[in-house]
Amino acid sequence: MQPMGERMKRLGLDKLPIDERLALLDELWESVASVAPATLQLSPEEIAELDRRLDALEAGGDRGRPAAEVLAELRRSR
Repeated sequence: MQPMGERMKRLGLDKLPIDERLALLDELWESVASVAPATLQLSPEEIAELDRRLDALEAGGDRGRPAAEVLAELRRSR
């Protein structure tokens, strides 16, 4: 398999603006999800975690944190 950078260059994708690459990424993901849902199944642990988070959100609990705060914490932890 070719490294992704080479494939992107061969297809000319490396020349696309970032917003177009992100849109393409979304389209690619949707195309994969639509034809291969069985391969994208969540594990029981992942389902339980998503359920826990949804319950907390619906209960008015954990509303998350601003991205800037999370990024700053990650940078400090390096």
